[in-house]
Amino acid sequence: MFRKIRIFLEMIKIEHTLFALPFAFMGAILGSMVVNNTFPSWMQIMWVLLAMVGARSAAFGLNRIIDQAIDAKNPRTAMRAIPAGLLKNGEVIVFIIISFILLFWASSNLNVLSMQLLPIAVFMLVLYSYTKRFTWLCHVVLGMTIGLAPLGGWVAVTGTMDWTAIVLYVTIVFWTAGFDIIYACQDLEFDQGEGLHSIPSRFGLVQSLQIAKFFHVITAIGFLALLLMTDLSWWYGAGMLITYGILLYEHYIVSPNDMSRVQTAFFTMNSVLSLVVFTFTLIDLAVK
Repeated sequence: MFRKIRIFLEMIKIEHTLFALPFAFMGAILGSMVVNNTFPSWMQIMWVLLAMVGARSAAFGLNRIIDQAIDAKNPRTAMRAIPAGLLKNGEVIVFIIISFILLFWASSNLNVLSMQLLPIAVFMLVLYSYTKRFTWLCHVVLGMTIGLAPLGGWVAVTGTMDWTAIVLYVTIVFWTAGFDIIYACQDLEFDQGEGLHSIPSRFGLVQSLQIAKFFHVITAIGFLALLLMTDLSWWYGAGMLITYGILLYEHYIVSPNDMSRVQTAFFTMNSVLSLVVFTFTLIDLAVK
């Protein structure tokens, strides 16, 4: 049983929770302070957490089912649970159904707007896994999907959506799309050979890294805009300086001539970035 649990956790890349979950909490806390002038309750945070667990588990399960034939051909992904025979399709489908039930249950315990927006979230979760088959904008679609974490957190505790929430959403969209382009550079030749669509397969390595940099410039502007649009102050500003340094370092360690540290740029740097942004936002709001 424990071995099976470990395989499922590996399938959904539980460590990648560090990308989206801090921003979901940031959206919830910042939204509650902006709209209600108070922190969200622990029950609201619990439902946000459960909704996130359900959403990302369903998303990863769907991706592994939909992409299993592609994963089996790619040397980088051939040992994933389904192509390696560690999990059966039926097991993963049951896992996906349970994950969606958890997402629906959590959303139903939040507010009306959360339930009204739920079909959009489900649609995006399903859509992403197909996009590499027809558009090189798949990275932006992934960003639009992961960006629902902070937007969903905001809506979950406020029942509303305003321009600050939209700016936070767009900021995370381009942050995600930028680092996903860097990650996709690993599969440039495979994607071209299989006729799959991505920015690296469409534009090549050099231009792709430039596009990733441009997307992260938009991210940096978005984080600054949040400072100007809210009551966030110097604690958040200090966190932004660290965040900008992380973004600069992420692009410094990858280049067309040296892609050996893609995993560091993709996982380590962005995990740290999300924790830094959340932590300094929380401190800023807590000390007011």
